[in-house]
Amino acid sequence: MKNYYIILIIALFFSCSGDLEDMNVDIKNATEAPAETFFNNALKNLSDRLSAVTYGATGSPWEISRLWAQQMSSVTYNEGTTYYVSFDWDQVYMGVLNNLQQSKVLIEAEEGSSAVSANQLAIIEIVTVYTYAKLVEAFGDIPYSQALDVDVISPEYDTDEAIYADLISRLTTAVGALNASQGSWDQDLLYNGDVASWTKFGNSLLLQMGMRVIDADPTLGEQAVTTALPNVFTSNEDTADMEMLASQPNTSELYVDIAVGNRRDLVGSEPFVNYMNDLEDPRRAIYFQEVDGTDGVYLGSPSGLTVAYFDFSRYGTLFYEPTTAVIFLDYASVEFFLAEAAERGIGSVTDAEAHYNAAISASFEYYGVDGIDAYLAQPEVAYTTAEGTWEQKIGMQKWLALFNQSPEVWTEYRRLDYPELTAPPESFVPTVPVRLTYPISEQTLNRANYESADASIGGDLLTTKLFWDVN
Repeated sequence: MKNYYIILIIALFFSCSGDLEDMNVDIKNATEAPAETFFNNALKNLSDRLSAVTYGATGSPWEISRLWAQQMSSVTYNEGTTYYVSFDWDQVYMGVLNNLQQSKVLIEAEEGSSAVSANQLAIIEIVTVYTYAKLVEAFGDIPYSQALDVDVISPEYDTDEAIYADLISRLTTAVGALNASQGSWDQDLLYNGDVASWTKFGNSLLLQMGMRVIDADPTLGEQAVTTALPNVFTSNEDTADMEMLASQPNTSELYVDIAVGNRRDLVGSEPFVNYMNDLEDPRRAIYFQEVDGTDGVYLGSPSGLTVAYFDFSRYGTLFYEPTTAVIFLDYASVEFFLAEAAERGIGSVTDAEAHYNAAISASFEYYGVDGIDAYLAQPEVAYTTAEGTWEQKIGMQKWLALFNQSPEVWTEYRRLDYPELTAPPESFVPTVPVRLTYPISEQTLNRANYESADASIGGDLLTTKLFWDVN
């Protein structure tokens, strides 16, 4: 009887205290967010994916790139360096692309239109193109046209070639829509709302994407490059890099991986460190630490082997700093692309040697390293005397300059075919992988579309070359 009495009192209390739905309102956490918050959250998540590093078999796309380009090696666990891997893309689709879409939806829902909102939408489009391009460059065919449709639980895969052409078109339109005389975001994590900087970034990305497809589709590639040329990066001040903060969760993800996690498995790879040693490259002291107990000795580990961590050069102290910037696209890369444009005779670009020198100089300057004149004067570095074709000259120096730019170093290695790398002993495949295989979840949750993509690209294999990788 007492239990019924208590229940009756409680029921009477709530019936007199208003709508019961009010009791389910969370007054401590936000239920809405402005478009700017979604946009910056996407940028932060993207920076995490670009800067993170893994030793092993699983993770998000691009985390393995340093190992596959053999700049770094894992000396404790070698699944990643011997290619026994399976990566997912959930954090990219959900953490980056979905946030960008939500930001776009909120802006488009605002009453009326303005030059500011037009700039914001164009900037969202630029970052969306950047993100999709990196997925295509890693996997090939991917979910695209149906990817973010909540009503489609099993999205189809679009072909990589069609996606890339559409991305170039979207990027060209977005850059053309930017109006530097008007504002954009009150602040953003990459350029603090500066539209002129976003315009240069968009054009520099267009230059990059044009060069990426130029061997597969010369017409599309040259058109993109020519369109971009008048307004690309012209100094390190233009570089798209995100400055991180000193406290989590807004630190560099690489810092979280190697410093907070106290990782003792990642060291310089033997081919990379040996090449820097041969050239006495001053950036070596930034990229790596001397071997413990030595005076100026830098040593890389053979890729794919389990060896003693402290016998080799680990990451330089710069990368143990939480505030070290994450690079999306840098000025040095633009100058390397311009050197390539000069060699290919595109537009009015001339003097490949001058652009090559400017690219290396920009890398030295970015890392605060002296000695550029002596370095460029070395016969092994000087453009007129360095070994090989222009692809080899540019490819080898790009390998050095793109040290902290994953996945760019792996992508440019695949495109230019330099440096010449060999797979470690007992690898899962006998050559350095040229693509990521699809997430295992796609085989079980999206089987029919997975099988279609598998057939389209020529096999869901680490050794399947993507459409742009024709050499």
